[in-house]
Amino acid sequence: MQSIIWSQDGLKLLDQTLLPSRTEYISCQDYRRVADAIRRLEVRGAPAIGVAAAFAMVLGAREVSESGGDFLPALRNIAKELKQTRPTAVNLFWAIDRMLAAASRLEAAQKDEILAALEDEALALAEEDKTVNQKIAKYGADLFSSEISILTHCNAGALATVAFGTALGVIRHAWGEGKIRRVFADETRPLLQGARLTAWEMMQEGIPVTLITDSMAGWVMKKRMVDAVIVGADRITLDGDVANKIGTYSVAILAKEHNIPFYVAAPVATFDFSIKSGEDIVIEERSSREVTSFGGVDTAPGGVDVFNPAFDVTPNSLVTAIVTECGVIRPPFAAAIDKLNDKKGGR
Repeated sequence: MQSIIWSQDGLKLLDQTLLPSRTEYISCQDYRRVADAIRRLEVRGAPAIGVAAAFAMVLGAREVSESGGDFLPALRNIAKELKQTRPTAVNLFWAIDRMLAAASRLEAAQKDEILAALEDEALALAEEDKTVNQKIAKYGADLFSSEISILTHCNAGALATVAFGTALGVIRHAWGEGKIRRVFADETRPLLQGARLTAWEMMQEGIPVTLITDSMAGWVMKKRMVDAVIVGADRITLDGDVANKIGTYSVAILAKEHNIPFYVAAPVATFDFSIKSGEDIVIEERSSREVTSFGGVDTAPGGVDVFNPAFDVTPNSLVTAIVTECGVIRPPFAAAIDKLNDKKGGR
């Protein structure tokens, strides 16, 4: 199932807040609706957010062109607004900056030519994401030589990307090679992306999946029911520190304690080559209602203080390897990531 569908009529986004009970698409005719969808987690996952924002830039450029305003300054303002929707996912910033660069290269061209170039760039980003996911999947599956049970946290599947997925893409590829016995999916509180999305994706493809609460991960490892952990990422620093959905840090500590390899699967676009360590990552904090209620029903006493960071940071010392479309990188991560930056020409 596609999370993002583009046509000349606009952008359609699979509303992930309704899964698994309902499958509905949101029709986005302007960039503001896409921004709302990103903010509300109707579209989520670092790669998917980046591509959705790229198409939002196309919609915004069309609006600016029709209004007759000063094109590039207005487009930069739209970019600024989109960047404020989710501050932690670096793919969002990378995709928007790439769209701005495409527009800037054609500053002296006719507006129709710029609009066409922006649409082509967004479509290229979407196609690249599919190719990147396939490469990550193959490199990741090659890490496993025999049938294993694997634990994952949150959702890094087809729903979090344009297609196939990063961490779940690795699992899909490994399953096709007969290397997956079972997937354990953390529910991923407070918004249950693991329960609602990952479990659903695995069941759609007939991959054996067992849903557990977040607090069960340690005991499952203690009982030797898990052979490896693989997760996605929203931002990776030069040192190899990994920002991912809240709860990932706890899983990494548990994996280390039980001598279980902890893998991260992410495209190069998720690396922030301007940040040295996780201490410099801005962590998004979300509404207290995500913690104190579910499905519109209060689950906590009114007025209770709430701390609700959307992400945490796993230090590189807990990461066994990072799987990218350029291959698998291992400690010492700083040197390997520096080479990765050089290979991609820097950003």
